[in-house]
Amino acid sequence: MSLLRVLLCIIFPPLAVMDKGCGSILITLLLTLCGWVPGVIAALVINNK
Repeated sequence: MSLLRVLLCIIFPPLAVMDKGCGSILITLLLTLCGWVPGVIAALVINNK
């Protein structure tokens, strides 16, 4: 995972998982709306796979 991708996960998580599919975007968006920290954690986990 590149440094740019990690920064994007921290700043705006749904944008960081844009290339992973529609389901990942929706999950990350919902978690980001519930709270910023769950969205960041989900984006980091999805991008780390």
